[in-house]
Amino acid sequence: MIAEAGLIALWIAASFAALQTVLGFAGLRAPAPPRLLGGISLIQAVATLAAFAALLLLFARTDLSVRLVAAESASTLPLLYRVAGAWGNHEGSMLLWVTILAVSGAAVALFERRLAAATLAATIGAQGLIALGFFGFLLFASNPFARLDPAAPAGLGFNPLLQDPGLAFHPPTLYVGYVGLSVAFSFAVGALLARDVGPAFARAMRPWVLGAWTFLTLGITAGSYWAYYELGWGGWWFWDPTENASLMPWLAATALLHSVTVLATRDGLRAWTVMLAVVAFSMSMVGTFLVRSGILTSVHAFALDPRRGGVILLLLAFYVGGALALFATRIATVQAGAQFRPVSREGALVANNLLLSALLGVVLIGTLYPLAAEALTGEKLSVGPPYFNATAGPLALLLVATMAAGPLMRWRREEARALARRLVVPGLVLAAALLASFWAAPDLSILPRLGLTLAAGLAVASVAPLAGRRLRRTPLFTWGMVLAHLGCAVSLAGMASESGFSAETLAAARPGETLHVGPFAVRFDAVDPVAGPNWTAVRATLAATRGGAGAALRLAPEQRTFDTPPRQTSESAIATLWDGQLYTVLGERVPDGRWQVRLWWKPFVTLIWAGGALIALGGVLALIGRARPRRRPAPEREGFAPWR
Repeated sequence: MIAEAGLIALWIAASFAALQTVLGFAGLRAPAPPRLLGGISLIQAVATLAAFAALLLLFARTDLSVRLVAAESASTLPLLYRVAGAWGNHEGSMLLWVTILAVSGAAVALFERRLAAATLAATIGAQGLIALGFFGFLLFASNPFARLDPAAPAGLGFNPLLQDPGLAFHPPTLYVGYVGLSVAFSFAVGALLARDVGPAFARAMRPWVLGAWTFLTLGITAGSYWAYYELGWGGWWFWDPTENASLMPWLAATALLHSVTVLATRDGLRAWTVMLAVVAFSMSMVGTFLVRSGILTSVHAFALDPRRGGVILLLLAFYVGGALALFATRIATVQAGAQFRPVSREGALVANNLLLSALLGVVLIGTLYPLAAEALTGEKLSVGPPYFNATAGPLALLLVATMAAGPLMRWRREEARALARRLVVPGLVLAAALLASFWAAPDLSILPRLGLTLAAGLAVASVAPLAGRRLRRTPLFTWGMVLAHLGCAVSLAGMASESGFSAETLAAARPGETLHVGPFAVRFDAVDPVAGPNWTAVRATLAATRGGAGAALRLAPEQRTFDTPPRQTSESAIATLWDGQLYTVLGERVPDGRWQVRLWWKPFVTLIWAGGALIALGGVLALIGRARPRRRPAPEREGFAPWR
């Protein structure tokens, strides 16, 4: 009965989503009482949560009479993976998606009081319409509660690559980011329908954009580290279409975050803000389509049925096409807003947004081109790291330069001499870093060298807005901006260092032999059999010494074998040091009895994820700073005034 109860809850939620849509849009003429709209959206959220709880329970109990559980789980799995496996598939991930959507819609209806009544009603209506489409998708095309009769004798198991604690946290954080962008989209649609695009709309939308961007940052950072240690290939980003599916909305959300800040505080970039809200949500829909349409083969891809992808494509066309059509018909009502000179902080933000949009275009083309080419010609093409590194790399470095200069400019207008004075210290640091890189690594290639030097300049420029301030009285959102920009510098330094200085050794070795990688001597001691809860493995024992001296680091990479489903995986073993990571992988046994062993020394690679964590922390501080009542008015002076 649990499955039937979950399905009934889904129908109830869909019904209330329909009611929310009708009453919300009708509110443009005669707004319904806020309590009524809040109550309807709350019932929808509770019903959706009940449906998702039912699915979790079915997975936890391994109810093999439910088709999804039988296909995606097994009783031999540890409880963590039985529960987390509920969203490690197409239907379950879509149910989690719509659950977060419904809860977000209820939060807007219950707590948002800054918008005019008609704008709020239209926003809630738009959120209800998005939810209604996805409820319909679940009920008619991807029912997670469909029964099997008779029940399966045993489950088919769960993808071994996803049997990792990262699965419990990575997808939900990404989904919160995606769905937060749906709220920004609904705000934009509501403001267009009510002809209310202005600072008040931007101030209401900004926390949602900030929250979505923060969760997307966390999700992408966690996903990158998961791929790094779990897939055993030693890389942190491969430009896989499923990776790009999360990067594209993040790029659009970053541009939107800066644009909405200008609109909220300076009444500028009105049309930009609305358009970016539409683009950001459309990118999250594109990502949903890519991962769940069945057109990709990837560990992240959750569907192999193109018909479902067709439904998602129709939803994408309906929502985004409708919003663009609305934007076109209402553009005359979107006033220009406050003017500013090209050389100003607003001008830097426009340049920042243009570069982010160009990056987004590069990633979008590189992601969709192989799919379009295969659809038109039947020929399989691959667009990999060489294309993305050659096109996105230079744009990203230009973006970093803009990011360093922007916060040092005044609002509305800037004098070139004054700006030049503020850039002296970051410029000197950048020049010193460039000279140091030639001294320390004369053979370093150009992109890592530029990355390292720009990272040093950006780090100094990021903290420059704190100069002369009373730090304890500096608003949290200013700290957030500083930390986020500093995090970009830290990540960039890690990427450049990993790209420029990594060393790799691939060899076949017998126990007792010693291999070398970077400054390490790695002794291959033994290979032993081990057993886990639902797998068996062979585990190598390695002892690594730096420079051939000192205490040995012990590492134990494994080759695991799973029976349900049958598959082998490589479990890397990583030693983390202050200046990098020693990464080891045990490969196959070759016919002469030796074992394949792969070793990497990756200097300062951990800075990549430390920077991501700093960026997310900056987002959290900014969000708290925006939500917390101010103790005193912010200074009205221009120049280094915080990003209000």
